[in-house]
Amino acid sequence: MAQKRLTGELKNMAKKPSTNVTAGPIGDDLLKWKATIQGPKDTPYEGGKFQLIMEFPNEYPFKAPKVKFTTKIYHPNVNSSGDICLDILRDEWAPSLTADYVLFTIVSLMQEPNPDTPLDADIAQIFKENRKKFDTTAKQWTKKYAK
Repeated sequence: MAQKRLTGELKNMAKKPSTNVTAGPIGDDLLKWKATIQGPKDTPYEGGKFQLIMEFPNEYPFKAPKVKFTTKIYHPNVNSSGDICLDILRDEWAPSLTADYVLFTIVSLMQEPNPDTPLDADIAQIFKENRKKFDTTAKQWTKKYAK
């Protein structure tokens, strides 16, 4: 089931390519993808190239994929291991959601972090209390790690 669904999703993504998000299987394994997100404009991530790994369970689309940043990112909803705090990857998952929807939701999270549900409480506190410092640090990390 997962293989057939993912084949269809890849075809749809190829029909409507995005300029800032790409994704596809690693080698012949349809259940493991590499994705790239170009840092969204007008954010501290602009100009960066962020790599992610998407692992789809055999039960996909009935179970959510596991998605992780492999590029270090300074963000309150991403921890040092690259795990992402995003409701659709946990309790708000629905079989109607797709891989590209997940990636575009991550782009939205990069544009508008949610410091009220952080994976990194220290970064969330800086985001809330000193936005300028947050933006400066996020830009530095983007330059350093997201080449």
